[in-house]
Amino acid sequence: MAISPEPLPPKKKRSSDSDERLLRSLLLRSKETSSLNPIPFVLHRNSNSIIRKTKLLTLLLEELVVDHVLSSFPASAVLCFEELYIVLQSIKTLIEDCCNGSKLWLLIEQQSVANKFHEFTLELSTLIDIFPVKAMNLGQDVEELVNLIRKQCSNTPALLDDKDINLRNDVLEKLARIKSEIIPQETKLKEVFTRLQLNDSTSCTEEIEILEEEVRNQSDEKSKAEIVSLIGLVRYAKCVLYGESSPRRIIDRKKSNSTDLTVPADFRCPISLDLVRDPVVVSTGQTYDRASINLWIESGHTTCPKTGQTLDHTGMIPNRALRNLIIMWCREHRIPFESTETNEKVTSESTNKTLFEATKMTVTFLLEKAGASQSLEMANRFVYELRALAKTDSNSRACIADADGLQLLVKFLSSDHPTLQINAVTTILNLSILEANKTKIMETDGVVHGIVEVLRTGATWEAKGNAAATIFSLTGVPVYRKKLGRKTRVIKGLMELARTGPVSAKRDALVAILNLAGDRETVAKLLEVGVVEMASEVIDVLPEEGVTVLEAVVKKGGLAAITAAFHVIRKLATILRDGTERAQESAAATLVNICRKGGSEIVSELAAIPGIERVIWEVMGMGTGRGRRKAATLLRILRRWAAGLYGNATAAYSATSTTTSRVVLPG
Repeated sequence: MAISPEPLPPKKKRSSDSDERLLRSLLLRSKETSSLNPIPFVLHRNSNSIIRKTKLLTLLLEELVVDHVLSSFPASAVLCFEELYIVLQSIKTLIEDCCNGSKLWLLIEQQSVANKFHEFTLELSTLIDIFPVKAMNLGQDVEELVNLIRKQCSNTPALLDDKDINLRNDVLEKLARIKSEIIPQETKLKEVFTRLQLNDSTSCTEEIEILEEEVRNQSDEKSKAEIVSLIGLVRYAKCVLYGESSPRRIIDRKKSNSTDLTVPADFRCPISLDLVRDPVVVSTGQTYDRASINLWIESGHTTCPKTGQTLDHTGMIPNRALRNLIIMWCREHRIPFESTETNEKVTSESTNKTLFEATKMTVTFLLEKAGASQSLEMANRFVYELRALAKTDSNSRACIADADGLQLLVKFLSSDHPTLQINAVTTILNLSILEANKTKIMETDGVVHGIVEVLRTGATWEAKGNAAATIFSLTGVPVYRKKLGRKTRVIKGLMELARTGPVSAKRDALVAILNLAGDRETVAKLLEVGVVEMASEVIDVLPEEGVTVLEAVVKKGGLAAITAAFHVIRKLATILRDGTERAQESAAATLVNICRKGGSEIVSELAAIPGIERVIWEVMGMGTGRGRRKAATLLRILRRWAAGLYGNATAAYSATSTTTSRVVLPG
């Protein structure tokens, strides 16, 4: 039996209200686009032309809104409106991107951008051509306006101004000369940058930042190479043309550690507890800062520091997603981000001939000016620029060191000019990020001595803190860790800074001490000068850092460390109860080591703390993976002690602990 087909549902009619909303939205977008200013420095005529056309279109849309009656538009008109909205949005976005983007890159890409303006003009022309003027019964004035827009859009070729073309050629010529190791003429360079409205150091710095962002957004390697060359040109011009301006205060890495700004836990390395600069994932799936995990592995460890699992291999995968999040966070809080470099890392920047030669020219100019300066204030301006340049990339760091920059900087470490001293020591800190420069710093006469003197007697806390950070960077190399650990002045300087400095300086000193504690011989020196007592004091201000130092010292310090740490059990128990997950993890690990090496006497002191088992149970249930394991071990030790199965402490330890008092957790 034949089945009669079911009738199709009736097509929904558009309402006049929806048509009117569409028209008003289109009018709003047209007004926004027509109110934009033309691009001031290049492609001015192209952008101005299309803005004039959108102003005419705005007049047309205003007439349509006024004349619109409560009836739906023809379907062809609605389609034109929808397409017009998309084109206007594209025009608005293009103009805003050109005005807010890199001026130099826009200059180089002017033909491509001009073609986009032409394409949008042709799209407007097509939409006006098919606009159903007759079907909408528009008045004669409106029809004449439509014809005017049609005529304007159809007579617009994709032309470039001769002055823009000549300016582009000037820039390309300067890039070619730099690549050929020919220094550009300063007057000609000034003309180019003035026309591009790059009139001071600040505008050049902003241009560099925009170009660096453009490099990250580009997928084409040729375009990346061109942009990197432009970065080198702007850096050179910034120093040569505007480098003598008074330096602004650099917001350096220490800002991320200030008391006013808390670094998110996920952005801190579990080993160094500092902001991650180069996040990598190891075989267990945990993420660390590359420098810290490299140091861990080079020290002979074969396990994951956070989980305790054995590493299947020592390969590392860059965690680019986390790195991008950290970069975004740093920009939001105005913290310059510099990643650590590896010798194997090869990028378009490190292989770009133009950038390399531009950087060499910039470094030579700054070193000559700083060395020849007749006043400390003038020298400070050029050292400031060296400091800023040394923060940029490994290419710049290598050029400064290769040009004997360290010999110049060491002279300023003992300067009576506080800011000059800060800039000099911070430049060396930035140079030390590059592995190859660590050797030059250690072997160049007077540099290490100068850094240590700044650490101990620097004019400001910032200078002292950056000197400590430099020592931390140098101790990333095992042989230098041993060498620096043998210097009593280094140990005492770090200890004094950790005790008396502000929070950011304390943290710099503590991470350096933590690195030094990787060597047993150095731990003995640390114990002699009271590292346990210092860490006990610091725990109140920086609990994570303080307890981590205690863990490292107790682990490698033997009986002397256990004896010294006996009196901090109360604080460790408090951290176990109230600290962060990572602080609890280190506190549990430290207590396990103390109990294992200290014997029943010390276990009895821990067991006497009211509520300690409940605290341990909470860590076992809610702590990190390593924290839960250490807490479980600690609980087993307490249970064995309660059953009388735990051994007595050594005689040496017992002799030192007979006068200790019972420890009670604070309420």
